[in-house]
Amino acid sequence: MAEPHRSGCPINLALETLGDRWSLIVIRDMMFGNRRHFRELLQGSTEGIASNILADRLKRLVAAGLLTRRDDPTHRQKAIYSLTEAGIQLLPVLAQLGAWGRRHRPTTPDLAIRAQLLEEGGPALWEAFMDELRHRHLGAPDPGTRVLARLTAAHEALAAKTA
Repeated sequence: MAEPHRSGCPINLALETLGDRWSLIVIRDMMFGNRRHFRELLQGSTEGIASNILADRLKRLVAAGLLTRRDDPTHRQKAIYSLTEAGIQLLPVLAQLGAWGRRHRPTTPDLAIRAQLLEEGGPALWEAFMDELRHRHLGAPDPGTRVLARLTAAHEALAAKTA
């Protein structure tokens, strides 16, 4: 039986789905880090998510329809996680959260650069990136854009400067 919701308010319902400490971080790492396996998400977590928390969040995100899970054909004990269309459509939300965080929180340049580029690129860049995510996660045709590569290169360049 499904859990009852506190209300039918769209903000409440979104927060009931995404408002915990880790769900958006997992989605962020799938979008911007191209991490699709449990181990990649665990080891690549800048924030240091615990394995039991990651397992729980992945189950919740699959149940909420934001991710899918399928067996990895290369290894019987591994699974591949993919964003669904609903998960991909969270990109503008993450872009806006990143823009707010850059303005109002003490960020570091290498971790803020992707948010800066997404804010500067606006909705046109978000749409191009969502098309890339659809290709990568849903098997849609390759749009030929390389937004993730540009965001990653900018991040890596700043990370190398600060190292």
